[in-house]
Amino acid sequence: MSKRVLIITGDAVEALEIFYPYYRCLEEGFEVTIASPSVKKLQTVSHDFVEGMETYIEKPAYGLESHAAFADVDPTQYDGLIIPGGRAPEYIRLDESLPGIVRHFFEANKPVGAICHAAQVLSVVPDLMKGREYTAYSACKPDVVACGATYIDKTLHTHQNLVSGHAWPDLPGFMREFIKLLR
Repeated sequence: MSKRVLIITGDAVEALEIFYPYYRCLEEGFEVTIASPSVKKLQTVSHDFVEGMETYIEKPAYGLESHAAFADVDPTQYDGLIIPGGRAPEYIRLDESLPGIVRHFFEANKPVGAICHAAQVLSVVPDLMKGREYTAYSACKPDVVACGATYIDKTLHTHQNLVSGHAWPDLPGFMREFIKLLR
């Protein structure tokens, strides 16, 4: 029986952090659902670093259709959850359906992959993050600490059912560890 993976995101998701996991899961033969606040064509973005700037720049990237709205997701139907970064986490965490989705995967001890700014989504269940260890993009360290978790200053970290990555360059290891947990 094929594993089912849920990816939760929205507009301004980092393109590499949605496409790489999506296609990698499809390549493994997993069924994948991309969920967002509403069913729509999502606008992804590309983040990069340029010399002389202290933070990244953002450019529009590819469009990608979402398959389900958060309100219509039954998380019990999925074996694993992936949360990409970019700017999407800062606003999708405001969706009233999102905490219940995220909570399910941690309470059921199912694999969760969170990369880059996904730490902003994990902040919707601070009671479940307390005492955990995870990494994230360095600017999200305050979100991790505010949840009572320990920020791990590495590009990749696995703790219990949570695989976390710093940013898109870490996707190969991130997906390898997520798939290992899912199997």
